[in-house]
Amino acid sequence: MLGVVFWSAFLLNLWGMPRVPQHRKILGETIRKYRKQTKMSQEKLAEKADLHPVYIGKVERGEQWISLHALLRVGKALGVRISELVADL
Repeated sequence: MLGVVFWSAFLLNLWGMPRVPQHRKILGETIRKYRKQTKMSQEKLAEKADLHPVYIGKVERGEQWISLHALLRVGKALGVRISELVADL
């Protein structure tokens, strides 16, 4: 688990690496893909992850970076490992 958290933090730019807007979009599209596979609405995902639906929408559209804490919650709500969510970054 620690390895996943380390690499997720690394990939999500928690140590000052340049934030690439395309990565926001890729991550958002990946979250949307998994959400749709589970036939879950943004509102339901937000509820299960204890996040605001507007936040989920912004993340999925690539308009906002997701925090590591929120990504962990989204992954758990979707039943997906974080490494799968960040694999295409």
